[in-house]
Amino acid sequence: MDEQRARGGPPQWWRHGPASGDRWDGREPRWPWRSTVLVTVFVLAGSSFAAHGQQVERAEPDLFARVMLLAACGALLWRKRYPVAVVFGTAAAVMVYLGAGYPYGPVLFTVALACFSAIVAGHRRAAWTAMGMLWAGHVLVAHWLFRWLPPSGDSAVSWGEEIVVAAWVVAVAAVSELFRVRREQWARERAERAEAARRRADEERLRIARELHDVLAHSISVINVQAGVGLALLDTDPEQARTALTTIKDQSKEALGEVRQVLHTLRAPGDAPRTPAPGLDRLPELVEQAASAGLTVEVEGEPPRLGPGADLAAFRIVQEALTNVVRHSGSRHARVHLAHDAGMLRLRVDDDGPATGADAGGSGNGLAGMRERAAALGGTIVAGPRPDGGFRVLAVLPLSASAGTAGPHQEDP
Repeated sequence: MDEQRARGGPPQWWRHGPASGDRWDGREPRWPWRSTVLVTVFVLAGSSFAAHGQQVERAEPDLFARVMLLAACGALLWRKRYPVAVVFGTAAAVMVYLGAGYPYGPVLFTVALACFSAIVAGHRRAAWTAMGMLWAGHVLVAHWLFRWLPPSGDSAVSWGEEIVVAAWVVAVAAVSELFRVRREQWARERAERAEAARRRADEERLRIARELHDVLAHSISVINVQAGVGLALLDTDPEQARTALTTIKDQSKEALGEVRQVLHTLRAPGDAPRTPAPGLDRLPELVEQAASAGLTVEVEGEPPRLGPGADLAAFRIVQEALTNVVRHSGSRHARVHLAHDAGMLRLRVDDDGPATGADAGGSGNGLAGMRERAAALGGTIVAGPRPDGGFRVLAVLPLSASAGTAGPHQEDP
C-alpha cells in the first residue's frame, strides 16, 4: 500500500478487490453486527431530528413508528444470508412507516443498504422489484390513499417530489449495479492470477522433471552399461574393468553436478545458474560418453549459432535420443545430422535397430519430454521407425529461440 501511495496511483485493493477477500464470495457470511447497530442508531436519531422539520406535514413518531424503524434496521442483520427476504422486508417496513404519515429521513437508507446487498449477491431482479414496489406504493399513498391515512388534513405530494423519489431509487440501484460489476471484475482478476500462478508452477514442475529425466536417464544408462562391462571383465581383464569403473565415477559425478544445479534453481528460482546450461558445444562429450557405453556415433554437419533455449533443447534431444539407442536398440551405431536453413535447425538422430524388447524410441517419458521441449520453442518433433529399419528422431527448432520463448503446441505430423 505504501508503494502505491509513493507512486501516486490508486490503491491495490481498488484494482484487485479488498485484500481481506470478498464478503460475497460464496463462503458462509459473517453476521454484520457492528454495521447494523450503527445503522440503527443513525436511523433512530436521524428520524427524530427529521421529525422536527416536518411536524406540519407529517405525524409525530410514536411507539409504532419506532417499531417500524427497528424492524427495518434489524432485518439488515440477515442481509448477507437472506438478501432477497431482507430487501422485500425492509421495503415493506419502510412503506408502512411512510404510509402511516411518519416523517421522511434516514429510514430510506435501510432500503438502499438492503438493495445494495441483494444486487451484489446477484439477486438483481429481486432488488429492482422491491425498489419498484416501494416507489409504486409511495405514489399510491401520496396521490390517492393520503385522504384516509394520517396525518389528517394531509395533501397530495407534488409530482416534482415523486420524480426526486424515483431518481433516488434509480441512483441507489445504479450504484449497486456498478459495485456488482466491479466485484465480478475483481473475482475474474483473482481467478486469472490464480490460474496464471498454477500454470507457471506446472510449467516449472514439468521443466524440472524433464531436466532430471534427461540427466539421470542418460547418466544411469551409461553407468548401467559400464557396470555390466566391469562385472564381466573383473576377473579376466582387470584393466578394462578399471576403465569401466572410472567411467562410472565420471558419469555419476557429472550427473550429481547437473542434479545439484537443477535443485539449486528449484530452491532459488530467481537466481542465475551457477554453471551455464549445456548446449551443442558439448556434443563431443555426448559422443565420447556414448562410445564408453559401446555406441559409435557419427556427427554430420556443424552446429549453428543458437539461442539459449534452442541450444539447451537441442542438446537434451540428442542426449535423450542417444540414451534410447543405448537402452532400447540392438544397434551399436548411430548418426547425428545437423542442418539449418530459413532460421530453423533440423536435427536428426538415426540408428540401425533393431529394437530390443521395448520400442527403440524409448518408453514414452523421454519422447514426451522431447516433444514438450520442442513445442515450448515453437518447434516440432517427429519420432518413429524408419522404412528401412532402425529408428529416427527428427527435431525442427527455431535458431533464435531463447530460454523464455514459448510458442503454441504443435501436433506431430
